[in-house]
Amino acid sequence: MEVDRDFFEIETPITYRDEATGTELVAMPADDFEVITMIDFNSDVLGQQFASLRNLDDYEKEIAPCRTFVFLHELEYLFSQNLIKGGDLDNAIVIVDRVMKQPELDDLAKKLNKPSVKVDKEGILNTVKLHFSNEPARHKLLDVIGDLSLLGKPIKGKIVATKPGHKANVEFTKLLKKYYQEQRKLKGKPKYDPDQEPLFDSVQIAQWLPHRYPFLLVDKIIEMSDHHVVGVKNVSFNEYFFQGHFPNNPVMPGVLQIEAMAQTGGILALSTVDDPGNWDTYFLKIENAKFKQKILPGDTVLFKLELMAPIRRGICQMQATVYVGNKIVSEAELTAQIVKRS
Repeated sequence: MEVDRDFFEIETPITYRDEATGTELVAMPADDFEVITMIDFNSDVLGQQFASLRNLDDYEKEIAPCRTFVFLHELEYLFSQNLIKGGDLDNAIVIVDRVMKQPELDDLAKKLNKPSVKVDKEGILNTVKLHFSNEPARHKLLDVIGDLSLLGKPIKGKIVATKPGHKANVEFTKLLKKYYQEQRKLKGKPKYDPDQEPLFDSVQIAQWLPHRYPFLLVDKIIEMSDHHVVGVKNVSFNEYFFQGHFPNNPVMPGVLQIEAMAQTGGILALSTVDDPGNWDTYFLKIENAKFKQKILPGDTVLFKLELMAPIRRGICQMQATVYVGNKIVSEAELTAQIVKRS
């Protein structure tokens, strides 16, 4: 059975910059995956180079054969540190970035275990022949693709990399991963149409929940299934808690966000009993509560509660996610027990 792939779809530009090196990587929206790399090592031999891959089907032929490269001065440093003993550069490009006399070339040939070496007119040591005139830029593109694979998801977007390197590529991938994780959570964001009649209005909610003003914190229930429920609260400037909680900078208290989550989840929990108005739900545990954005007067808040496991012996475990617009403002894992009112 074929299953649709889960892509990380770039929806807005994402930029990583390293001011020290001048490296910049940008991800932009696009219908497919494509990569563009630009390199500049201030080398007269190498010059500024550009490479692009607009179709992954071309990767094997156009990018995979492209080898790593090293400047002569880097190679000399490695030799001076007694490194790369027995190194064979048949699979690497050596870029000669200074004039070399014959005795130096002979000494280098000995170190490289070659009968002789010379500098071709392109400024490339003749240990290899270039597959493409821009093979170094293509190899950097290969590196970008390899490092992006650490994301663990295929990307639908355009990557533009200027002077990329492994360290910057990995940091950029970490940044993309944060965006992907947020995007994945937002894929479950409920859609709220204020013109659509709710499943429960505030009067009906009060028939199931024991809470009353000023502690009834859910205005509507707009979705409910066997495993999830969505509640709505319209936050006004006249909320009682704004009078004493940062009165000059009104913010909905985190503890009341938790309570609103629980009340929304309570509707789902009580839907499993025959006479919900005669049962209550009590907290047993709150875990992994996170408050990411402020809830302010004028916000319309959506509380989504999803069962983490089937309800057994009256014990409910739910994942709560709270949205304002396209932002997740808070989340928590809640455990409660349904208890019949005596």
